[in-house]
Amino acid sequence: MKFTESPLRGAFIVDIETHADSRGFFARTFCQHEFTEYGLRPTIAQANVAFSKFKGTLRGLHFQLPPVAETKVVRVTRGAILDVIVDLRPESPTYLQHIAVELTMDNHRALYVPERFAHGFQVLEDDTETTYLMGEFYTPSAERGLRYSDPKLSIMWPLRVAELSPKDAAWPLLEEIAPELMVSMAVVSK
Repeated sequence: MKFTESPLRGAFIVDIETHADSRGFFARTFCQHEFTEYGLRPTIAQANVAFSKFKGTLRGLHFQLPPVAETKVVRVTRGAILDVIVDLRPESPTYLQHIAVELTMDNHRALYVPERFAHGFQVLEDDTETTYLMGEFYTPSAERGLRYSDPKLSIMWPLRVAELSPKDAAWPLLEEIAPELMVSMAVVSK
């Protein structure tokens, strides 16, 4: 695998290295040793899949509060998405900055999302399937989100939003939760 660190420290784009022959190819998509070499947390607590029927569907921006903040390895197995992550680490020089990475069935790319990042994506093709390797168990009481259209984030989604869950439409704006977010996402010294 090839790991390329994004401008947001700790977030990596992971490309596969294929071994091709007349049948097609074989590639490793996850290896604890390789993830550890890059200082990434290679724990897998859950594996999830999201199927999105319609182009333009938007999911997110989701995160969990510490101490159950999640890491994610996100990959598309059918179709395409624009995957977006937002740095929610108050001590980070890139706090509240985001990156967007296109993940497609054809580019075989994955995005490693560190703890204390919000994550969401917009579907670029009908019938898209996205898989997640999650570093923490889903904990409903720790689940939070940011509004996908928050003007303070200035995320440029490529398509009109065709589908959005009521929960994702109702996440608060940053101006409503900024002080609470800074406290809840801060690293606590032991």
